[in-house]
Amino acid sequence: MPPFFITGPTASGKSAIALALAEKVGGEIVNGDAFQLYQGLDLLTAKPSRADRSRVPHHLYDSVPPTDSCDAQRYRELALPIIADIAARGKLPIIVGGSGLYIKALSHGLADLPRGDDRLRAQLNALTLDAMVAQLLSLDPQAGENVPLANPRYVQRALEICLLTGQPQSALRQNFAQTEPAGQGVLLQWPRETLYDRTDQRVHDMLAAGLLNEIRAYNASRSHPPAAPWQPELPFEKAIGLKEMQAHLAGQLSLADAISAMQQSTRRYAKRQSTWFKRERWLQTICLDSNPAAESVICQILDLFPCLTSSRPPIPSQST
Repeated sequence: MPPFFITGPTASGKSAIALALAEKVGGEIVNGDAFQLYQGLDLLTAKPSRADRSRVPHHLYDSVPPTDSCDAQRYRELALPIIADIAARGKLPIIVGGSGLYIKALSHGLADLPRGDDRLRAQLNALTLDAMVAQLLSLDPQAGENVPLANPRYVQRALEICLLTGQPQSALRQNFAQTEPAGQGVLLQWPRETLYDRTDQRVHDMLAAGLLNEIRAYNASRSHPPAAPWQPELPFEKAIGLKEMQAHLAGQLSLADAISAMQQSTRRYAKRQSTWFKRERWLQTICLDSNPAAESVICQILDLFPCLTSSRPPIPSQST
């Protein structure tokens, strides 16, 4: 059976629903979140807890050292053999995440794009978002149709592709629209204000669970000079909330201001994710407007996709 995708913006409940579905139909979970791939900062990146990961097999969490760079092409190369192995063992591969380009890399494939170049990225890191957007649109006037221009990471990658290939990245990526999705899946959708309430509360939950201590430990592990003067900021360090809480720990922001800034950044990210996934019309939308139990959402999923239960035994629960 092809993989099943559970997507949606941050704090939409993807991990809990994926876990419930995996236990219901006999599946294994494959991470589709760019930051959860990296080792460390488990609270900040909202990884599933160790207890949840012990209930069913979870793949591609803590798989990449924080000093490495990972893009959609590398992610696809890591994920495809895992998905094939899960399916070969008669289990359902369940891809769960909110990184739109990574999900797209699995569902529709990627054009033959160049790998990232650290020196070029260091140069682009020195530019403002407005400067990168202006340069991107000068090289690729159609970029606004397939690149979220408010997202620095996507703008930087699109500009990098243009500069490395000498071609408009929008032309190179047109195979997205010309291929059928490899799999099926759902988009979890919340009313905007309800979603923002959930993202705001999750920041408080992270702090209560020990977020500041986690970031102190990370800061200590990074307290050494870069290997080269052009070394760019690690992609992992763009995780939302890291800079805000580092500023608080450095005495540059009060805790209240750091919380507010992290909440605002998270809301903006959730809005960008929602905009991206609305274009993915191959996904079935499940509208949520309260705090439904995961089991009720699973019932909706199985109503939409009854094939998920065909001749597939459930995984025995390991909980006590």
